[in-house]
Amino acid sequence: MGEAAQTRMPETQLFHDVFNASPIGIAVENLEGQPLFVNPAFCSFLGFSEEELRNKHCVDFSPREDAEKDWVLFQQLRAGVIDRYQLEKRYFRRDGSLVWGRLSISLLKSSPSPLVLAMVEDITDKKKAEEARFRHAAVIESSDDAIASGTLDGIIVSWNTGAQKMYGYTEAEAVGKPISMLVPPELPDEENKILETLKSGDRIEHFETVRVTKTGKRINVSLTISPIKDSTGRTVGISGIARDITERKLAEEALRASEERLRLAQQAARLGTFDWNIRTGVNTWTPELEAMYGLPPGGFGGTQTAFENLVHPDDRAGVIKLVDAAMKSGQPTKGEWRVVWADGSVHWIAGRWQVFMNESGGLSRMIGVNGDVTDRKLAEEALRESEQRLRLAAQAGRMYSFEWDVTTNEVVRSAERVKILGVAEPLRTTHQEFVKKMHREDRPTFIATITGLTPQNPTGIVTFRTVASDGAVVWLRSSERAFFDGEGKMLRVIGMVADITDLKRSEEELTGMTQRLIESQEQERARIGRELHDDINQRLAMLAVELEQLQSNPSEVQSRARELQRHMAEVSNDVQALSHELHSSKLEYLGAVAGIKSWCKEFSERQKIEVDFRGDVSSVLPREIGVTLFRVLQEALHNAVKHSGVKHLEVQLRQESGEIHLIVSDLGRGFDLNSALQAKGLGLISMRERVRLVNGKIAIQSKPTGGTTVHVRVPLSSENAPQRTAG
Repeated sequence: MGEAAQTRMPETQLFHDVFNASPIGIAVENLEGQPLFVNPAFCSFLGFSEEELRNKHCVDFSPREDAEKDWVLFQQLRAGVIDRYQLEKRYFRRDGSLVWGRLSISLLKSSPSPLVLAMVEDITDKKKAEEARFRHAAVIESSDDAIASGTLDGIIVSWNTGAQKMYGYTEAEAVGKPISMLVPPELPDEENKILETLKSGDRIEHFETVRVTKTGKRINVSLTISPIKDSTGRTVGISGIARDITERKLAEEALRASEERLRLAQQAARLGTFDWNIRTGVNTWTPELEAMYGLPPGGFGGTQTAFENLVHPDDRAGVIKLVDAAMKSGQPTKGEWRVVWADGSVHWIAGRWQVFMNESGGLSRMIGVNGDVTDRKLAEEALRESEQRLRLAAQAGRMYSFEWDVTTNEVVRSAERVKILGVAEPLRTTHQEFVKKMHREDRPTFIATITGLTPQNPTGIVTFRTVASDGAVVWLRSSERAFFDGEGKMLRVIGMVADITDLKRSEEELTGMTQRLIESQEQERARIGRELHDDINQRLAMLAVELEQLQSNPSEVQSRARELQRHMAEVSNDVQALSHELHSSKLEYLGAVAGIKSWCKEFSERQKIEVDFRGDVSSVLPREIGVTLFRVLQEALHNAVKHSGVKHLEVQLRQESGEIHLIVSDLGRGFDLNSALQAKGLGLISMRERVRLVNGKIAIQSKPTGGTTVHVRVPLSSENAPQRTAG
């Protein structure tokens, strides 16, 4: 072996050692792309043995699209167009997984036959990092959230598309600017506090605040900001995500407002809700529901048994049955029941509820609402009683119902009309025919009552006369109720008509009889007063004659004169008092108010009692009113002196709201009013009849040991109201 050969052998060995020790995969291929030599790094890269790789073609190592790119360049290399190229491509490993390699191909022309040197560097981790960065970048750019990064001084470094949309600033306008440009003026220290927190290495999550856009619009945002750290763990920057929560905030505010409106509506409508967790047994009630059952806030026991114990004993079994049925069917259920409050009062509740199932089909929750329907129940009961009474009244009395269809003008009357109007009166008639049969003096009043019905005042009562089938005049009282459409047009009228003929006749007879009785009393009293007055005056005249005769017998003057004068004064006083009792001339000469006041003074002196009179009347009272009040006052004071047992009486005479009020009261023994009325004493009857004849009202209040008050109210005619009294 020559010297040159000995020199090359170590070099060849060196190249062989380098080939095998290289961390980069190396393969030597022929111009057909067939591997001739591969180093261990290449074998390790692909997971094949050297022999397995020498039996493969270069295009067998990669997916089709990568192999095609490689083969095109390889053909150019073999044709001499290029002598080297680089390519990043994927390779199949033995286990089928893909790895990335950077391929460097060079043409070796020094060999007797040209060879290809292929060097492959494993760049799988780099590719994965790039892909991750690309994905992250894509996510950031496609995110609707504002994503930005910045320095520890708060200067913006990056700005994604979401930030542009949210704040209105482009990337060029934002980058390099302080992040504080987004902070509203009223929060000057907020950004500094955020930066201090991040500099200390802490993270801020879901911090809700307000930010200002480029246009000055304020938006609600949720911020999540993290520190950016280098390989040594030192904080070198910040990265943040801002989410626009304005709509959520508005929705939350709307929800709060809706819940508040619901709460107020529940309070106004007297509604309450419950949520019963069937699995745990906990039954949660709202305060409104607790109040509905007579409980204070938080007073409910929280269990279904506690609820059942609040239900009226007579309704409890029915409620439990309804609840069980709802739990079996799962369908919405409703019911009504009574509850007993702690004070013993009974209230009606209407409930609606539904059972909800869990994912496995088991019972989960029962949710429902309760309402207080006590008023409705009481109204329904009152209506039923009223309807029953009405039916009984219509059956037992002389009464019939009617309905007038205004649109067709037809009036339909019930069968009871026959008892009142006769068999010849038809079931159906027209409104004109109905009015035509009325007494002509009553038609205007009837028509005015009907036309006066409005949506605001839909009810009316009118009394009128009509002619029955037999020609007799019948008094009727109609109570009607009108119904209207949305525009206020009358549609129909319903009502009841009662025969009050007997009542009217009785009233007329009673009025006439009472009037005749009172007139007779007045005539009799006036007659007696005149007779007594004339008789006594004659006696006084005779006494005067006797006194004159005494002048001729001076010896008898001293013994008889004073006695005769005293008798004369007593007789005169008695006559005057009796005359005023029967026929008070002061009422005519002084007026009712002054006359009554004067009589009270005389009565007080004569009976040796105190009569406290107070008057406040500005109008001149008509004679009939003055006489009525005077006679009632006389009767009341005489009764008080006779029965009360007290020495102090009070009399008030005042004008108020177009009425004259006379009030006589004492604090004496009192009496049982019902017993007195049953005794049919003329005094009370006379007072009532007198007051009734002047369209007044009298109220007598008395009870044993409770005193007595007589209160008379008489309407004052309009023509007398403005006049002023003289005394």
